[in-house]
Amino acid sequence: MSQFEGMEDILKEFLVESYENLDRLDQEFVILEEDPGNRETLASIFRTIHTIKGTSGFFGMGRLEKLAHAGENLLSLLRDGKRPLTPEVTTALLSLVDAVRRLLRNIEDTQAEGDADHGDLIAELARLTEAADAPVPAAPAVVAAPPAPEPEPQEAPAPEELKPIPSMGQLLVSEGLVHEEQVEQALQQQVDGDPRHLGEILVEKGSLQPGAVKKALNKQAEEGQAREGGIADSTLRVEVANLDRLMNLAGELVLVRNQLLQFATRIDDATFNPILQRLNIITTELQEGVMKTRMQPIGNLWNKFPRIVRDLAMACNKQVRLEMEGRDTELDKTLLEAIKDPLTHIVRNSVDHGVEDPATRLAAGKPEEGVIHLRAFHEGGQVNIEIRDDGAGIDAEAIRRKAVERRLVTAEAAEEMSDRELINLIFLPGFSTARQVTNVSGRGVGMDVVKTNIRRIGGIVDMQSEPGRGSVLKIKIPLTLAIIPALVVKVQGERFAVPQVSLLELVRLEGEQARQGIEMIHGAPVYRLRGRLLPLVNLRDQLGYPAADDTGKVNIVVLQADGRPFGLIVDEITDTEEIVVKPLWSQLKQIRIFAGATIMGDGSVALILDVLGLAQQSRVIEENRQDRLTEYANTQDESQGDRETLLLFRVGDNHMAVPLDQVDRLEELPWDRVERTGDQEVVQYRGRILPLVRPESHLPERRSERRGAAGQPAQLQVVVYSHEGASYGLVVDGIEDIAHEAVAVRREATREGVLGVIVVNDRITEMLDLQRLARLVG
Repeated sequence: MSQFEGMEDILKEFLVESYENLDRLDQEFVILEEDPGNRETLASIFRTIHTIKGTSGFFGMGRLEKLAHAGENLLSLLRDGKRPLTPEVTTALLSLVDAVRRLLRNIEDTQAEGDADHGDLIAELARLTEAADAPVPAAPAVVAAPPAPEPEPQEAPAPEELKPIPSMGQLLVSEGLVHEEQVEQALQQQVDGDPRHLGEILVEKGSLQPGAVKKALNKQAEEGQAREGGIADSTLRVEVANLDRLMNLAGELVLVRNQLLQFATRIDDATFNPILQRLNIITTELQEGVMKTRMQPIGNLWNKFPRIVRDLAMACNKQVRLEMEGRDTELDKTLLEAIKDPLTHIVRNSVDHGVEDPATRLAAGKPEEGVIHLRAFHEGGQVNIEIRDDGAGIDAEAIRRKAVERRLVTAEAAEEMSDRELINLIFLPGFSTARQVTNVSGRGVGMDVVKTNIRRIGGIVDMQSEPGRGSVLKIKIPLTLAIIPALVVKVQGERFAVPQVSLLELVRLEGEQARQGIEMIHGAPVYRLRGRLLPLVNLRDQLGYPAADDTGKVNIVVLQADGRPFGLIVDEITDTEEIVVKPLWSQLKQIRIFAGATIMGDGSVALILDVLGLAQQSRVIEENRQDRLTEYANTQDESQGDRETLLLFRVGDNHMAVPLDQVDRLEELPWDRVERTGDQEVVQYRGRILPLVRPESHLPERRSERRGAAGQPAQLQVVVYSHEGASYGLVVDGIEDIAHEAVAVRREATREGVLGVIVVNDRITEMLDLQRLARLVG
């Protein structure tokens, strides 16, 4: 029988809380090593070890209690300033954390501490505890800059102890409302069996006024709220399995919602449609709420990296500083777990391969201390992660030789590769440039696994490097994999879903433009989109379908893969909708152009296209092909000069323009869907509230009376754009054209909301400042 029989729930809470605390300790010890006088961090470390020691004693975990006690003794000396912090002490305490973690893992797996012997570690901790008069050492290896002159040492104040919340009697006495003897008499009365509260007894005896009791109760509540009303009281720990089940149910609800929306298009029921619209909004809000419960800051993963960098830097005799930016960037917990090992491997490689030793850096004119910079941020519905170092960089020629030597590529193919293509050969299985195998790296296993794992969750990875200056590895991954917006297209009567995160725009060619608009360059089809050559892929060809009959129409879905645009030719573009991603059947997992499957509103199954896999299979994003297209375009357009793509539209009698790259979508929205919140016009749009911006209402020289509903057209022309994470709809009277023009401001702006006046197509046109208009709306 387990020694924890009957205490399983309490033990589970202890294990979860201890794991969280130990993860935090790794980071706190690194912080403490760089700032040994940080008493707040020392106090936090001591409290954590003390808590583990006390709880392990309650459970009868003798080995864990003895180990934690040895660490607590050493930490108490550090906390009281009786023992200096040295690299030797830090290493011993980090070994203590590792040993505690192993014991906890064994308890979790086997319900017992096991028979691991920690005698040597306990003896080392005891030795360091006894050596209280050891001299203060030089700065540790991870701190590179020479120490600045320090002021006269002053005795640091002891950390403030957490005082208990005062009792009712203590509050009454401290405020002078009663004498201490009166409180003691009332307390004795309670001991003798009086069930009433202390305040009731004192009021009945005439020692206290009722109002004074209320005042003391309020004071006591304020003390308790300030002390305990923090995160612990506002959060609840939930098992991931429950969240997964909730997410699956939300996904099924989305499928039902889609089926009802499709059914609603075939009927006209004035009672049913408003109810369905409300269900649509609730479903969207529920889906977003469930997703938020699964979102976690990437800082939870990064917390262990300072310890990893510190240990590797000491092992490699290097000086490395880790910087982190964007720790609060959130992504789905499933994705967080999926990128944990890849990111760890990349950080280790940056220390081992990237950053040079201090002597080499000094010889190259660099500071002795190398820097690894982690950055995470949201962009375009994705999470972007960058791992940058200022090390030696990657030698493309060395990679070329090694790749040919290992027969990963032919010598002829290697000669034709650009430096960027050569650098990205490090992701091939078995590739390594390490001269010797170490316990850190050099076995040729790692970077290929990194790319495979990132690809598995729908992400992309790219390495860029400059010899002597350093390297940066960039990763892009979706926010979540469960429910995504998608564009539905048709080929040969079959439907396919294209994730909108990869969608740039839609292009339709008709008549003469369809017959003459597609050119052939080096045997590959391209389309000149606003002056730029866009490589094309016919989805029919990739799926093995026969060529389509000439209908005089061409539908092009402009996508982006690995940062490069290409056009996908499809038979028909049907609609956009949110889809629930389902895993592929085992028979289809090896087909690289499919990322998953989904159930459509009518119950049929549609495959989800893998945009990156499609681009790679069709070879449209090869760098040498892009270079040939760029060279061809440059020879055709040398005289065109610097140009910008503009969206031209009309507001009243005024011609206006905005840069097309600031536009998310062009929409036609029914006028009867416009509502008001105060003075602001809004419309329900894709499950959100979209504020409407009318230029004539916000530009000082263009103010006019608002038109009533009677003066409105049946459909509003709306330019949807984003500002600081929110969407706005610019209401215009008509979309006129898209122009690729060399923009030169002829006159500066005279009012807020306008960037300047330009001439486009021989017409005076105002360039609007969309971001300023968004701020005016608020």
